Amino acid sequence: MLLIVGRIGRPHGIRGEVTVEVRTDDPDARFAVGAVLRTDPTAAPDPRTANAPPVTDLGELVRVPERLVVEAVRWHQGHLLVSLEGVHDRDVAEALRGTLLWVDSAELLPPEDPDEFNDHQLVGLAVVTPSGETLGEVARIDHAPASDLLVLRRPEGRTALIPFVKAIVPEVDLAAGRVIVDPPAGLLDL
Repeated sequence: MLLIVGRIGRPHGIRGEVTVEVRTDDPDARFAVGAVLRTDPTAAPDPRTANAPPVTDLGELVRVPERLVVEAVRWHQGHLLVSLEGVHDRDVAEALRGTLLWVDSAELLPPEDPDEFNDHQLVGLAVVTPSGETLGEVARIDHAPASDLLVLRRPEGRTALIPFVKAIVPEVDLAAGRVIVDPPAGLLDL
């Protein structure tokens, strides 16, 4: 399964460095020097640059490669700045603006902390109460400022948001394919 870890933003400077909108909780690992990031070369262009004239590099149309390799990385005023192999001027960097960066979940190491999970490990798990009543399944994880939220797809088609905190989600059993949720009264009715 491919997981989005970032999106290329505007160029920074004239040497091809780009800003990256981080979409991962471990940017130091995902954007380490030598990391290979996948892209979708067939994706629609960023609407802000869709009407821009074609950018050329030595007379060739710049195309988004299927893989980009991190050459250098640094933080600057709260923004992640990345240099990518083969991107050495501002025009080429601008042509990459809006490109989503992905990693394959099969290439990720599982978290060392037993109470920490990657999103893809939780999506699709059955959600049950401590007594075994089926509540639905995990549709996705929303990362909110206060806490992560399990987005629960209910059997009747509705969705419910469940704070992913130990008091409400006492157990995640990946081997059994289930998440045990002890919701307070009314939580699933919101």
